[in-house]
Amino acid sequence: MTQGIISNLFTQHEGDTVSRRSIDLIKRVYLNDTRPWVVGFSGGKDSTLTTQLIFEALLELSPEQLHKKVFIISSDTLVENPLVVSMINGSLHRMQEAALKYNLPIETQKVKPLTEKTFWTNIIGRGYPTPNQTFRWCTDRLKIDPANRFIKDKVSKYGEIIMVLGVRSSESTSRGQSIKDHEISGSELMRHTSLANAYVFAPIKEFVLDDVWSYLLQNPAPWGEDHHKLQKMYMDSSSECPLVVDQNIKESAGSCGNSRFGCWTCTVVNQDKSLTGFIQTGEHDWLKPLLKFRNKMVLIRDDRSKRMHKRMNGAFYLLEVQHEIKEDGIYIVQKKKGGRAATSHKVVDRIEDLTDESVLAVPKAQLSQFIAKHNIDLSKPEEFNIQFVVTETNEDGQSVYSHLGLGPFTLATRTELMRDLLILQRDLKVPNSVEYKLIQDDELRAIRRLWLREGDWNDTLPELYREVFGVDLDWEHDDRQILTSDQANDLELLSQKHGLDFNMVQKLFTTANDFLGVKVKRGFNKDVAALLSQDYLTLYKEQGVLERDED
Repeated sequence: MTQGIISNLFTQHEGDTVSRRSIDLIKRVYLNDTRPWVVGFSGGKDSTLTTQLIFEALLELSPEQLHKKVFIISSDTLVENPLVVSMINGSLHRMQEAALKYNLPIETQKVKPLTEKTFWTNIIGRGYPTPNQTFRWCTDRLKIDPANRFIKDKVSKYGEIIMVLGVRSSESTSRGQSIKDHEISGSELMRHTSLANAYVFAPIKEFVLDDVWSYLLQNPAPWGEDHHKLQKMYMDSSSECPLVVDQNIKESAGSCGNSRFGCWTCTVVNQDKSLTGFIQTGEHDWLKPLLKFRNKMVLIRDDRSKRMHKRMNGAFYLLEVQHEIKEDGIYIVQKKKGGRAATSHKVVDRIEDLTDESVLAVPKAQLSQFIAKHNIDLSKPEEFNIQFVVTETNEDGQSVYSHLGLGPFTLATRTELMRDLLILQRDLKVPNSVEYKLIQDDELRAIRRLWLREGDWNDTLPELYREVFGVDLDWEHDDRQILTSDQANDLELLSQKHGLDFNMVQKLFTTANDFLGVKVKRGFNKDVAALLSQDYLTLYKEQGVLERDED
């Protein structure tokens, strides 16, 4: 925020007029029908102002006019900045107390992602690559889905609801256009882009930034906050992470990694300004370990030794790589992350000629036979510490070089991340908090189940937890390992002897185990067929396990 804006915050001009119009508008829309409201509260300036204006509007109504519920919801992704979590929790608690004190029909609630969809369940449990601009899976699972579940529940109960959001036309060109595109002629409401029977009301859409801060800093909240602490959190950044309730707002909101109110784990941006900003104030050095862990997650995303070479559904794919021709041969050119200088690796045709500075060229038509012959497991890091470069010829007769695309993080990488995260949680000292959990117990149990299904028959997680904390978690007894370590080793040797993919054999055992004790094994054949049809099994066709068209 510029010094000029700060100096003008206490200058009253149009601010009171805008806020008065907004309060009158809120009362009129509230009294117009019986549809309950769901107010999105992110803890940022715009949602705080919206919530405050709603409180003040309702306080001006008579008890008889307070005829419908107002739900104030806040999205907790479970990986929020600990400072922001503390602030939002305190605000929600004070709002609820104020609502009870003044007999307002307001109810506060936090919405959270399902355990099987949380950040850590997906990253460490399933091996999802950390989010980036092209694969930003986190917003849907952590924000949109939880809010939409709450909204759908209220729609089911009341028939229709009105979603009240603190969005402003002046925030950005795309946000202003989005608001205009969804307006309903002759109404103060907008269409919700994805949910039927849900509408959107934006009572501060005409506010500009000066209006927002001017009102907040001159008018303490009815729940007992003066907003100067909020202003302090904005001194290094003028952006916030909104409560996202649909894809349209997701796109216009952008990433929250540059905001004060985003997830501490955000990897969508190269540099996290949220954590860095707090640390640079000199008051929150305890956040440094979180920033270090977050930076590690950014770096390992493109580390080929940390990723599988098949997708979660078993499919594998090829990505073209740049090459250049030199006097002594062909070189693969790789750009380093962050725009740094590229590295070159010489292409060789034989394993015997491989060095740490070379890559192996395998013709595309021979790729399956080559990987099967050398018993290469695509679920593990690269064999020979190299990248397999596949050669082919394009329509113009020119050589094309491609390498295997990357899939989920390997189980070894996920184990490494889990160990680091548990140690981080053990050693983290959050001020004014007896125990702050970076990962929830239910997430640990979900991750254990996912690892066991993926073939972690050594049941790594309970031992890892005990190693870090010195105690046992209350694990679920149904999640015990299928085979002992010795039995698993014997099965791996048998799989190699008969030319079978051990990774697939593990999954078949796990699937069979899921149906043990079930009288009607409906779906068993379908699950087995789905496993046996996975694309990467084509790599074993030389052994005759399965044969399909490679393309």
